[in-house]
Amino acid sequence: MSNELYNTIARVTDGIYEGIAIGGDVFPGSTLSDHVLRFNNIPQVKMVVVLGELGGRDEYSLVEALKQGKINKPVVAWVSGTCARLFKSEVQFGHAGAKSGGEMESAQAKNQALREAGAVVPTSYEAFETAIKETFEKLHEEGKITPVKEVTPPQIPEDLNSAIKSGKVRAPTHIISTISDERGEEPCYAGVPMSSIVEQGYGVGDVISLLWFKRSLPRYCTHFIEICIMLCADHGPCVSGAHNTIVTARAGKDLVSCLVSGLLTIGPRFGGAIDDAARYFKDAYDRGLTAYEFVEGMKKKGIRVPGIGHRIKRGDHRDNRVELLQQFARTHFPSVKYMEFAVQVETYTLTKANNLVLNVDGAIGSLFLDLLAGSGMFTKQEIDEIVQIGYLNGLFVLARSIGLIGHTFDQKRLKQPLYRHPWEDVLYTK
Repeated sequence: MSNELYNTIARVTDGIYEGIAIGGDVFPGSTLSDHVLRFNNIPQVKMVVVLGELGGRDEYSLVEALKQGKINKPVVAWVSGTCARLFKSEVQFGHAGAKSGGEMESAQAKNQALREAGAVVPTSYEAFETAIKETFEKLHEEGKITPVKEVTPPQIPEDLNSAIKSGKVRAPTHIISTISDERGEEPCYAGVPMSSIVEQGYGVGDVISLLWFKRSLPRYCTHFIEICIMLCADHGPCVSGAHNTIVTARAGKDLVSCLVSGLLTIGPRFGGAIDDAARYFKDAYDRGLTAYEFVEGMKKKGIRVPGIGHRIKRGDHRDNRVELLQQFARTHFPSVKYMEFAVQVETYTLTKANNLVLNVDGAIGSLFLDLLAGSGMFTKQEIDEIVQIGYLNGLFVLARSIGLIGHTFDQKRLKQPLYRHPWEDVLYTK
């Protein structure tokens, strides 16, 4: 009722100063006359509109106030429920108080009493709006009301979802993804459905080629990736990454914490030389440098050649992993120009020290350059970007995660206690 009345007033006047919904309870907290008398004392209020209902006698308090001259502002009123007389028995209308308790509480009796007391009461609810409008216009003509200029409300923007459906706008996205899509019947890796990956017998190398390189690489390429993962999965418990993971596992930490503690050691000094080896070998070869010019140039800059040098392996005791990778590449790769350059560098560095051999990092770094360049599936710009972003170190991170997880499970399976480094292995000095 309140919403309907406010809408009616807004259509035919210059607006509402205040609206009160008393409610239809049997024992309301305030009366109509309380509020009408209050409005009568507010200068900004020029007229009062009342919408009542059958039942109760609250409207009669307003009738008495009007008769006693306590209200000197126009009151336009209507009491709903005149249809109650059409029913043969007494009818309850929603609120507890909306129940006629006799003729005096009927809508017709209340409307008649209000009319006789001086209120403007229409003949029906349909005429209520006209009565409000005419009263307002009369006050305007008498100079008691200066209408407020009607402000054209701003146009409500179109709902975003509707605008998107109609193709009028494009909602900005917070994330851009080009490697996978989980929408639809099944997830896709670079546009290849997951079921197809299984049905075609793809391996881990193929999945890496889709998710990392966004294309299906030839089988020799994905096989090489898998070989790199197998060869780099672990290098014993004494290397820094494994050591950190073991210490963390023995401290009772969870799997993720143990794995991360080992991964965080990966960098320029441990496992992170693959990208650098590829970057320096590529730059030197592309610039046409000889192995001598490259090595001596790095020496002048004070930079150790990444991918060269090993703590155990020697020129007469090569790393089997390196030889396996080189043999595979010479058999399957269309070109091994970067690997051959790395071998030339090794030949020169061995003249300086017997342990300056091409290590696994150097072999993977140079051979991955041959894979990218020889496959014919990557532009020069793409190859440079792959090396710069850190794809090659990603291989080591992925591979070594297998070993670090293994060390975590191993320590937990053995129920090893908290690790404490022996003090006799520490040099205490001032």
